[in-house]
Amino acid sequence: MPRRAVPSAPALTAAETEALAADAVALCSRLIRFDTSNFGAGNSRGERACAEWVAEELTDAGLAPIVLESAPGRANTVVRIPGADATAPALLVHGHLDVVPAEPADWKGYPFSGEIRDGAVWGRGALDMKDMDAMMLAFVRYLARTGTRPPRDLVLAFVADEEDTGEFGARFLVDQHPDLFEGVTAAISESGGHSVHLPSGGRLYPIAAGERGSAWMTVTARGTAGHGSRRNDDNALVKLAAALGRFAAHEWPVRLVPIVAALLDGLSEHLGIEIDPADLSPLGAAAPLVAETLANSVNPTMLRAGYKHNVIPSEASAALDGRILPGAEAEFFETVDALLGPDLTRTGDYQAPVSADHTAPDFAAMAAAVRAHDPDALVLPYCMTGGTDAKAFAALGIPGFGFVPGLTPPEFDAWQYVHGVDEHVLTDSLGFGARVLTSYLMSDPRAFA
Repeated sequence: MPRRAVPSAPALTAAETEALAADAVALCSRLIRFDTSNFGAGNSRGERACAEWVAEELTDAGLAPIVLESAPGRANTVVRIPGADATAPALLVHGHLDVVPAEPADWKGYPFSGEIRDGAVWGRGALDMKDMDAMMLAFVRYLARTGTRPPRDLVLAFVADEEDTGEFGARFLVDQHPDLFEGVTAAISESGGHSVHLPSGGRLYPIAAGERGSAWMTVTARGTAGHGSRRNDDNALVKLAAALGRFAAHEWPVRLVPIVAALLDGLSEHLGIEIDPADLSPLGAAAPLVAETLANSVNPTMLRAGYKHNVIPSEASAALDGRILPGAEAEFFETVDALLGPDLTRTGDYQAPVSADHTAPDFAAMAAAVRAHDPDALVLPYCMTGGTDAKAFAALGIPGFGFVPGLTPPEFDAWQYVHGVDEHVLTDSLGFGARVLTSYLMSDPRAFA
């Protein structure tokens, strides 16, 4: 059977390409200069000022954004860009303005300088995710400059608090302003769409089509308090330590969920070898995309017990970070409770895993946009190990994809810098990303159905 012709993404002129790249670099630098550090527990800085500046940029482009403050200093900017066809399903493009804190003493330069040097933009948030925020704004400038309209309505949301709970950002918008997302049937945000160099010399652009769920649990053991010099067979610390040992020794079974299976199948076909989940070494730099999404996981992250050397406490607790594959929720909690045993209890916050259809037209449109600027690109779905604001918007029935396009050389390891020291994004990658994003946003996914 002949292969069905797939429409290509709209072409960009040389002048448009140059302008998009220049705008993305300048905007990323300016965004980084807003210190929007999120320290958690409601403690943040700079989000309101940054959100207002974004609103000014959108207003200058002829749009009508709104700034919504969820708490003093915590603000979100949202705008709807009318499309050529008001009846077409709308797309949400969301990026967070907050960043994790940075300790200036650890950096070679000031973390909020936004300095442009050595072919890169430097500063906290350069890769997480003010690069995407900048590309979104560069696209808006492109629309204003060319007088064009996207084929469908686009809702752009620049949100607060993603680096903590999302309570003051995406979750606030979903709970208090769901009308802003009327007609939206898909969304894109972090993380995915960035080049991964394969051992074959090919380039993989993995697009996130799912996220493991999270269970942040506090587990508590209780026992009998007593003097530290005397034997105690009901020691809460000993019970807790035994339970943590059981978690450390537990081998979570491999569960090949559809998204991960599609990634492995695509890589096997591309590389011409059968990939065994037990040995991912043939995948090279692509192996981490698979390794942490083959099974559920639990990691202890904090301990708390006692108040004095010579007092055996009556209570000891640990924080556990659990991550759950789509479709494996019941098995996860049954296993956790079995490993805890009868002597420990658990409380905590649970966010269910989410997934999107990687055979959907929007995924095909993203793949076409990448290939329009890198014809040799291999585009496949993958499942994220962690989570994003996509989980919040899933409550409105909006499936989310991770798509922040970029192209870097093999020696550039972005994950070394995300939440790390000396974070920076390459200017060439920003330009490439802005072009790909624009091509996608100017595509009509209905053409790929």
